[in-house]
Amino acid sequence: MRIGIVAGEISGDNLGSGLIKAIKAKHPEVEFVGVGGAGMIEAGCISLFPLEKLSVMGLVEILVHYRELYGIRKELINYYQENPIDIFIGIDYPGFNLGLEAILKKSGIKTIHYVCPQVWAWREGRIPKIRAAVDLILAILPFEENYLKRHNINARFIGHTMADQIPEHVDQQAVRRQLGLSAEKTTIALMPGSRSKEWQHHAEEFIKSAVWCAENRADLHFIAVMVNEKAELIFKQHQHQLAPDLAITYIRGNSLAAIAASDVVLSVSGTAALEIMLSKKPMVIAYKTSWMTYQLAKRLVKLPYLSLPNLLAEQALIPEFIQEQATAENLGKALLEWLDQPTKLQTYTQISQNIHDQLRCNANEQAAEAVLNLCKN
Repeated sequence: MRIGIVAGEISGDNLGSGLIKAIKAKHPEVEFVGVGGAGMIEAGCISLFPLEKLSVMGLVEILVHYRELYGIRKELINYYQENPIDIFIGIDYPGFNLGLEAILKKSGIKTIHYVCPQVWAWREGRIPKIRAAVDLILAILPFEENYLKRHNINARFIGHTMADQIPEHVDQQAVRRQLGLSAEKTTIALMPGSRSKEWQHHAEEFIKSAVWCAENRADLHFIAVMVNEKAELIFKQHQHQLAPDLAITYIRGNSLAAIAASDVVLSVSGTAALEIMLSKKPMVIAYKTSWMTYQLAKRLVKLPYLSLPNLLAEQALIPEFIQEQATAENLGKALLEWLDQPTKLQTYTQISQNIHDQLRCNANEQAAEAVLNLCKN
């Protein structure tokens, strides 16, 4: 059996690697080919293009890279037509994958889209296109299955792999010892994102927020979680210019350990926010993007909240600061408020635990089962 599979960013690579391992555990002979990152490649996927070629965020930014993305999609279509596959799995990244899935499905290949496109949030008009492009959607949020079925789209809620992987409780002091951090100091983690535009947009404001916190509280230490060497270099350049004496420990890649070691986290919106919530750590969310992307997005997105924790909790559980609201003072105040409100923290922890329980469904196994069942039919 040959399976085509394409992920467009790091979060998709994490989902893809778990799915590949789960399928190969049952059927070691299955071949995977498409686009993936380090995790998918290690699990056994042949990646025809670097994952970074697809990792473009923002409406305007995607338009800038449209020709290159279109060329990659065309080459993938040609490859799959010349080297037949039994099924195709597009992992998230709907702007790229849905078009690919539609063409492959017309040619007789069964298609799965892993992670429901956020049509419940914006551009609901895409539903007919999704219905025509996919045979099955693997939904990772509990409300999505019923939503899709109401629109006559075949869907299955499988839970979230992150909820399976993150333990309910972690020994904070043990993690701090492992990372060489102080056991006594209050620790704030800074998570400016995994994509280049994210950490470029957020690095300066995150450092300024850390400075504001340090000026208003004496016992603080900061952890900066960097996705790669380039991100770390840019962040350090900003720190050297703005706060060369600020105590920051840089951690590359190991976000779960950094979150576990922290008392509160400043993060961009996205998958990281769910990771923090499942770790039962309080957070403040910031999100800044280009002016044009923001102007387009605020006219299209019809949601009361930006972050997944607030959407899942159906309330303003964590503070969110978007665009010009994401100032050092606003972010700093919100971070320190978490440290001084134990009752609020207790409520947050309980709600986070409830959501963790809801999302923990052995997602990799369920996804593998769904893929193999579709192959049989």
